[in-house]
Amino acid sequence: MISKIDKNKNRQKRHTRVRGKISGTAERPRLNVFRSNTNIYAQLIDDVAGVTLASASSMKETGTKTEQAAKVGAAIAKAAKAVKVEEVVFDRGGYLYHGRVQALAEAARENGLKF
Repeated sequence: MISKIDKNKNRQKRHTRVRGKISGTAERPRLNVFRSNTNIYAQLIDDVAGVTLASASSMKETGTKTEQAAKVGAAIAKAAKAVKVEEVVFDRGGYLYHGRVQALAEAARENGLKF
C-alpha cells in the first residue's frame, strides 16, 4: 500500500522540534503564527507564565490572503506596543518562511517589532 503524505502531520513534527529550542518570556515573548486555508492568526505568548499577551487574526480583514497577512502583522505589532513589547522570538509554526508567513513577519518588522 502507498500511504499519502500528510503535510499537516509533517508540519506539526517540525513545529514540535522547533518549540524544543525556542521559548518566550515576558520581556521577549514568542510571536506564534498559525495559518489555516482561509485565515492567518498571530499571538504573542509568554511561555514562562503560560499566557497570551496579545493576538490578531484575519477574520475580518479583506483583500488577498497575502494582504490580509500583512494587515495581521501590522495589527500584532500595534498590539505588542500596547503591552510594551518591542522584541519577540519568531515562531513560524513549522511553516516555510514564504508567502503569507513572510508577509506577516515583514509587516510586523515595518511596524516596530524586532526579531
